[in-house]
Amino acid sequence: MDEKTLSKKTLAYALKNAIAYEGKAQQGAVISSLFHEGLKKEDVKKNLKEISKTVNKVNLMSVEEQKKEFEKLKSKISERTSREGLPELPGAKKGKVVMRIGPAPSGPMHVGNAIIGVMNYLYVKKYGGIFYVRIEDTNPENIYKPAYNLIKKDSEWLFEGKAKIVIQSERMSLYYKYAEELIRKKSAYVCVCSSEKFKKFADFKEDCPCRNNDVKENIYRWKNMIHKEGYKEGGAVLRFKTQEEFDGMKHKNPAMRDFPLARINETSHPLQKKKYRVWPLMNLSVTVDDIELKMTHIIRGKDHKDNAERQKMIYKVLGKKYPWSAFIGRYKFKDLELSKTKIKEGIESGKYSCWDDPQLPTISSLKKRKYKPEAFFKFAEQKGLSEADRTFEKKEFFRLLDSFNTRV
Repeated sequence: MDEKTLSKKTLAYALKNAIAYEGKAQQGAVISSLFHEGLKKEDVKKNLKEISKTVNKVNLMSVEEQKKEFEKLKSKISERTSREGLPELPGAKKGKVVMRIGPAPSGPMHVGNAIIGVMNYLYVKKYGGIFYVRIEDTNPENIYKPAYNLIKKDSEWLFEGKAKIVIQSERMSLYYKYAEELIRKKSAYVCVCSSEKFKKFADFKEDCPCRNNDVKENIYRWKNMIHKEGYKEGGAVLRFKTQEEFDGMKHKNPAMRDFPLARINETSHPLQKKKYRVWPLMNLSVTVDDIELKMTHIIRGKDHKDNAERQKMIYKVLGKKYPWSAFIGRYKFKDLELSKTKIKEGIESGKYSCWDDPQLPTISSLKKRKYKPEAFFKFAEQKGLSEADRTFEKKEFFRLLDSFNTRV
């Protein structure tokens, strides 16, 4: 697409989107529409400044001006994107779509969790299948026990009572089974080097001495990690052995070089107490669950791109096909507190009355303020599968959410 054509189509889609949403176009929705016109993901960055400029220009117009200008340009854009809702999901089969979100129980869900969660849920709702809310609680140090019930209540409301709840700490035997399988496949090893020492090996693209131990030694070390009289906390880590086809410890991305899969943490877990001392890290537990729960499609924030690459590697050595995957840009809020730790501190200090305090952007607060789940559905549909980030001020965000809520 040449620059002149892109410019006209950008203006046309910005006008169309603005008219649909009370005079305010959303950059992510415009970019999503341009993908259907042939814009490549790799070309977004170089065109982002001009797209943003056009969206801002349109948003300064009155609705009457927008309608007038759109009449002149509507023939320039495809009818394909005039449909309502999210774009089609590649490879989706009726009744067989399985998707998920994975909130950590450090607090209840907030608007940031809701936007990605709703996007996944809407696809399952559209095609039929299973939607999981997977409570990712394998870091015993970062758990707020009431969050388990708070997340369940939030999910019941936001996902219309149709989400299946899975708690990772109740699936530990599965993670142990897969860890041992990876060891036996020579795709994981137990490293007893200090984190500082291993970092030096990784920085210099050199093999850690533990990397070349045989299966028998690694099984012995793994059992030693699990045993309460074995290695001390911090004394051993289970690592993925990055395949030689990806250059092993010479991988161009340092984050891919023999990344950790499990570690010893003797902190008492709110649910499991002291039953386990070895806890899987995200890339092991998420991969195991995605395989066992038969995920077909995954949509998550683009900050998880490196994690996705790590998980693909694990899928590959296990002989599994990786699900279709997409990444979306993040919503950043200038004057909304999303840190669950800071919100907890605010509740303890009396700044907020509780998790449903009207000052907070939590799902429980928004529910109490009479917002409807469908308002978030519209929000997600407008965002689309765009990797562009969007920064909101509190006033602007709630104006848009209010407009969606009024419609539903």
